[in-house]
This record gives sequence, structure tokens and C-alpha cells, in this order.
Amino acid sequence: MKKTILMGLYWLFLSIAFAQSDKELTDATVSKTKIETHLYFLASDELKGRDTPSPEQIIAARYIITQLKSYGVKPLPAYPDYLQPVAMKTTIPPTELNISYAKNSFKVAEHALLINGSSINLENEAVFLEYGTNEDFDKANVKGKIVIVRGGSPEETSPQGWFYRGNEKHKKAMEKGAVALIELYNNPQLPWKFLVNYLNRPSVRLDEEKDTPQTSAIPHIWLNDSENKEMTFWKAKNKQKTKISIKGAEVKKFTTYNVVGHIEGTDSKMKDEYIVYSAHYDHVGVGKAVKGDSIYNGARDNAVGTVTVLSAAENIGKFPTKRSALFILFTGEEKGLLGSKWFVEHSPVDLKKLVYCFNSDNAGYNDTSVATIFGLGRTTAENFIKEACKTYGLEAIDDPAPEQNLFDRSDNVSFAAKGVPAPTFSMGFRAFDDRIYQYYHQPNDQPDNLDYEYLFKFFSAYVYACRLIANTNEKLFWREGDKYYEVGKKLYGY
Repeated sequence: MKKTILMGLYWLFLSIAFAQSDKELTDATVSKTKIETHLYFLASDELKGRDTPSPEQIIAARYIITQLKSYGVKPLPAYPDYLQPVAMKTTIPPTELNISYAKNSFKVAEHALLINGSSINLENEAVFLEYGTNEDFDKANVKGKIVIVRGGSPEETSPQGWFYRGNEKHKKAMEKGAVALIELYNNPQLPWKFLVNYLNRPSVRLDEEKDTPQTSAIPHIWLNDSENKEMTFWKAKNKQKTKISIKGAEVKKFTTYNVVGHIEGTDSKMKDEYIVYSAHYDHVGVGKAVKGDSIYNGARDNAVGTVTVLSAAENIGKFPTKRSALFILFTGEEKGLLGSKWFVEHSPVDLKKLVYCFNSDNAGYNDTSVATIFGLGRTTAENFIKEACKTYGLEAIDDPAPEQNLFDRSDNVSFAAKGVPAPTFSMGFRAFDDRIYQYYHQPNDQPDNLDYEYLFKFFSAYVYACRLIANTNEKLFWREGDKYYEVGKKLYGY
């Protein structure tokens, strides 16, 4: 009898909850006090800017997990402790890098940059394989040899594409038994001097060879060839004894973590679809002191985004939606979107089941009457987001600074590239101006100078939009003609 009464009360509670509007359910959990409490902890001096990697970032992850547990968010079977390991490595550039052949000599920074690998001394035959396509490799015997190739490909002109193709060539060279790979670099879109500033310093990257020893990656070098002199030499010579000497280069491997949890949906059919609610919880750590302050607290970027997702988790934990919810807090965004890139390549949930990603990321705000959504008009959820913002006195606007390429600079793009519709919900700004740069990646990005009246509206709008998106019977997808429309069709089989 007691059990029957309890079950009756449970279903009565559910029926009352569903009878309430999504607006009422949003108002039932979002509070300015809770927002402020979370932000003051995550952006405190004690967490030292949540750098990737750092002990303080782990503390932030533990705090997030504690909150998710308290909201009823469950771990996925693959990650029973809510932590998805992400393999990374810190690469330290060489103090010396010398390449020599045919009486020509090339040195680090001025002529050459180490993309991958560590200290080594080689004197081996080098062979030229044009662009280093799979066909080029398959036609040649490169075992024990240094491979020389042209950078990029005939179809790919963007620097990002050159990096991607270069990684493919490096993997192929390793598979074929080569001892080193040298790419001839001559991309005018990213001049050599800018490349040096970016690459000739310690950097954190994903460890694509996480199961292999540190020394297994053969040297991968970019050689400046802006005038195509070296390409002309190698096309004529094809083979040549070559020396490579690298000193001082180090690769330090480590593991950091995405935080992942889920809540099952209430609809018998729609619960097989997941809405991803995401944000990055890392920042840039401790850096150059400004007015005596060297801790880059990252309240706006991205403690606000982290707490936005926590607010959605609390709400959906209490009032589940028709679709299932997947909450992801990413590591390593500030190092190049590393946590989200890792997640989409190692997702514990089939990507086909992830029907929407509602990311939250921020640099700052200069207009408290709006919420800025990168990709607002690019998906079929546009009207839900506009309605949610309007309900709380905000205007939803699309990216006002396309020159900043902000859609492609946050974790949403990792999902978009796979075909998952994925905008980013950001605090309101009309221009990426001095009022944004005043706090963006600065030590004064702290919780005590945030407008909490505005944040209450902003958080409420996000949570309400989450509910509208998760409960709609409409298909969630890209607008036809969008850059990611076709890859989305391929992912979902439309």
C-alpha cells in the first residue's frame, strides 16, 4: 500500500510538472544568488585561472561534478566518474634545429620549424614525393628515409587545411617507415614570420599517438620555401643525402579531462535523441602581471558559460525534457578547442544521436539589452532562441563581428564540422570593441565586476531556450544552404 501511494505521488508530481509551462519551470530553478555563488568560486584567485593542465583545473572539474551529482545528472557507463580522459602533450620547441643538404644549411625559426618530434640526429637519404598524397607514398619505398614533400595540396589553400594535410602526411610517413618528414612551406595566406610567432614557443596539443612512447613520433618539419627554390631543387634532384640535427626539443605527455553527464528524456521515442549543452571550463591561468595582478580569473571567459550549462543541468535534472540531455564541460578550449575536438572523435554516444549542440562561450559584453548568438540564423531552432530571449527582456542578435570568425573559434565548431547543428549562446555585444578587450583574457575579468541583473536574464533565456529546443516536435537541423548542411545530411542520413 505504501509503495502504491508513493508511486501515485510520483506520477502526480510529473503530471503537475508537465502541466506547467517551460517558462514557469525555468523560473523555478534559475536564481541570481546561485549564479553568483558558482561564479565567485570558479573565477576565484584560488583556482588561478583554471589553466590546461593545472591542479586548479582539476579542482574546478571536481566542483562541476559535485554540482551535476546534486542535480541528478548521471554519469555515462563509459565514464562512471564523469571524467572523459583527454590525451594531450606539451611540445617545447628546439634550441637548435639544423637541416643541411647539397651545401645548403637551414636553421630553426629563420628557415625551419619543428611541428612534431623531439631531439634527434639523422643523416639519411631524402626522397621527394611531390604533395605526399597516399598515391605518392604507395609508389615509393621510404623506409629508413627522410621524406620531402610540398606543403598542402593543389585543392587546399587555407593554413588550417595545410596543418590538417600535414598531420595526414606525417602519419603516412610513420606508417611507411620513414625517419623524418620535411614539408616545403610557401603559403602566402600565413606568412612565415607569423608562423614563427605561433609555432616557435611551447604549446599544448592533442596527443594523437597517446598509446605510443614519447619518442615514437618522427620529426615533422616545415621548411620556409616562399620563393619555391627548394621545391625546384628537389624536383630536379629527387634524391639527396640529408642531415637533420635537433637539440632541446621535448614532448611532455599528460591527461586532462572533459566533464560529461546525462539525463534521460521522458518521451519514449524522442529520448533516443540528445541535446548537447556545452561550455569550456578552462581559462589561461597565470600570466603577465597587470597592475600587480597576474591571475587571469576568466569570469566572463568562461566561468559564465560553465555556470550557464550548470543552470540548465539543475533545471533539466528537476524537470526532465522530452529529449535526453548531454552535459559537457570541455578542457583545453583556450589551447585550440582541444577538449571538444577530442570529444567528437571519441564520443561515448553515437554522433547521429546528438541532434543539437547548444554551446555557451563568452568574451565579454557591452550591451545588456541583447544576447549574441553565433549562428543564430543558421539552424531551425532560431525562433526558439529568439522567443526565449524576448521572454526575459533581451533581443537575440546574430554575430555582429563576422571579421572575428567567432563561430569557428569556440567548441561548437567541433560539432558543426561533424554535421551537428551547433550555435553558441554568448553575452550581448554589438561590436568586438575596447569594452570587450578591456576584460578579454585580462586579469580584471573577475566576478565582482559583472552585472548580475543582466546575467539573471541571460541565464534564464538560455535555460528557457534549452527547454523549448529539447521539447519541440520539430526537426532540429541546419538551414538549407548552410556551410554544414550537406555534412549534416550525411551524418543523419537525410
